Amino acid sequence: MMTLMADEDLTTLGPAAEPLAPTAPPAAAAERVPDQGPAARWLSGIVIAGLVLAALNLRPAITSLGALLEEVRAGLGMSGTVAGLLTSVPALCFAVFGFAAPRLARRWGPGAIVCAGMVAIAVGVVVRPYAGGTAGFLAGSALALAGIAVSNVLLPVVIKTWFPDRVGSMTGLYSMALALGTSLAAALTVPMTAALGGSWRTGLAVWALLAVLAVLPWLVVLLRRSAATSSAPGGGASGSGETPIRITSSPTAWALAVFFGLQATAAYITMGWMPQIFRDAGVSAGTAGVLLAVTMAVGVPLSFVLPRLAARMRHQGPLVVVLGSCGLAGYIGLWSAPAAGAWVWALLMGISNCAFPLALTMIGMRSTSPAGVVKLSAFAQSVGYLISIPGPLLVGTLYQHSGGWGLPIALMIGLMVPQIAVGVLAGRNRRIEDER
Repeated sequence: MMTLMADEDLTTLGPAAEPLAPTAPPAAAAERVPDQGPAARWLSGIVIAGLVLAALNLRPAITSLGALLEEVRAGLGMSGTVAGLLTSVPALCFAVFGFAAPRLARRWGPGAIVCAGMVAIAVGVVVRPYAGGTAGFLAGSALALAGIAVSNVLLPVVIKTWFPDRVGSMTGLYSMALALGTSLAAALTVPMTAALGGSWRTGLAVWALLAVLAVLPWLVVLLRRSAATSSAPGGGASGSGETPIRITSSPTAWALAVFFGLQATAAYITMGWMPQIFRDAGVSAGTAGVLLAVTMAVGVPLSFVLPRLAARMRHQGPLVVVLGSCGLAGYIGLWSAPAAGAWVWALLMGISNCAFPLALTMIGMRSTSPAGVVKLSAFAQSVGYLISIPGPLLVGTLYQHSGGWGLPIALMIGLMVPQIAVGVLAGRNRRIEDER
């Protein structure tokens, strides 16, 4: 499924083409040295703008729906079962379409696929409210989620290719933009819907404008790619003597995939169930919503700082332990005194959820080349999202059958322990190329 990308597929992503990391295999020496003049720096700025705008679009299609789910259910006559399915569809789509990203990038180039992903998000978001009926809404959602999935996988490759010596700082910028997009959609969808006339259809469709804006810088990159390819000897391609990477044979890849899946499980459980836990403990609905917003907002500054710190460390295990310890403390607090220490628990869980940008940073650091990063990113994210699917559903089932939050919170605590363990393994100073 995940075949090794040819060098020419990767060189089209950089300024004709960006050099690989210093530890790249010998085949990287065949890459052409990029122009370091003003034009190259200008194009790098366009790539940064595209990276930030793309990251801003990776969650609003999901969190805007969560904010208006009750209105969507009423407007479409959607059953509770289908509404529950909607909350599980994102992780499933991320897994399924994420596996396809390397093959698509091999055929068309990563930049083209990210651009197409932004188009898919724009079309899916604007079409689904007006498609007519539940089936049309699900189809539009699936299209948008497909665009998000391939961009999830390929944006770390963009970072590795264009900024090989700044993986930490650029991943921090990307992660911060992603967290900001998540928070903005959650906070602004309801008031923006009211300001636009009160229709949930308009409130969901308006987020397509952000995706349209994100298409523009990628079109510039693609035009530059076409010019560089046509003017380069042999169409810009370079031979490769690399040995294919057997990603499924890499212990580091598996550790990263399980770590990614367990942190995603914790994040989905937190976002989906934390307000209800607080409300059942006597916290008002309004305050519970603010507590969730605090949890999400913590990730905005930390998502920028944490990858920069991680990139300076040879072993990211200590960061995994710190974040996991915050998660354990937050869950124990939820179990013992949910209302009394609500603000502290919300803050601790927000810190713990920053395992996501840490995982992205490690994906960029655990391979020596963009070809390796695209395979590792697809594998870790797709397998990870598959792992995350049962978690929120299991929490709901335990809550329903036990009549309380004791067992669900015990499950959260139990899952945090292996998350720390595999995160420490994934944080070791290893490269997947060394494990083939």
